[in-house]
Amino acid sequence: MAKQASTSLIPTERIERAIILIRGEKVMLDSDLAALYDVETKELLRAVRRNLDRFPKDFAYQLTPQEFALLRRQFGTSNIGRGGRRTCPWVFTEQGIAMLSSILRSQRAIDVNIEIMRAFVRLRQLLSSHAELAQKLAELEKKYDKQFAIVFEAIRKLMAPPHQGKPNEMGYHTLIAKVDGKPPSPKALKSAIK
Repeated sequence: MAKQASTSLIPTERIERAIILIRGEKVMLDSDLAALYDVETKELLRAVRRNLDRFPKDFAYQLTPQEFALLRRQFGTSNIGRGGRRTCPWVFTEQGIAMLSSILRSQRAIDVNIEIMRAFVRLRQLLSSHAELAQKLAELEKKYDKQFAIVFEAIRKLMAPPHQGKPNEMGYHTLIAKVDGKPPSPKALKSAIK
């Protein structure tokens, strides 16, 4: 029986950073997987398209243009037409990633898949310990009265996942209010400055 190497092929942190949450599922982008497998993204997708019957919707799917736009804003990637990606990326669930090793058929793909599967297992373990912590917190809150209510609320906010709704507003704001949804005229702006 071979011993497991003390150093992995790919740093665990790199894999864990590439796992993102989309549609309530932990997935990895096609470009991140291609980088890990040391192939071009188009080669990876070509292999997937040749074997689409192995990738049902719960294994892999292409993002919608809206999801892609949100992802671009979130990660600050380049705009379409500016040298960046022109098509919506594919994402792969844990099962889809496992299926990739069977179609890529290289030793690196097998080794990388083993590391990715280990990262998914570690994330599941972290999430289960997070759920246990939330349960213990609820028990403590029941046990103690209102003297610790502020502490419990602060801990609960720290444990909450990041907001997945509308992105926070960014940019500068003016002190001049719009009237009837229209910006003020240049003349009104000059009088407001004086």
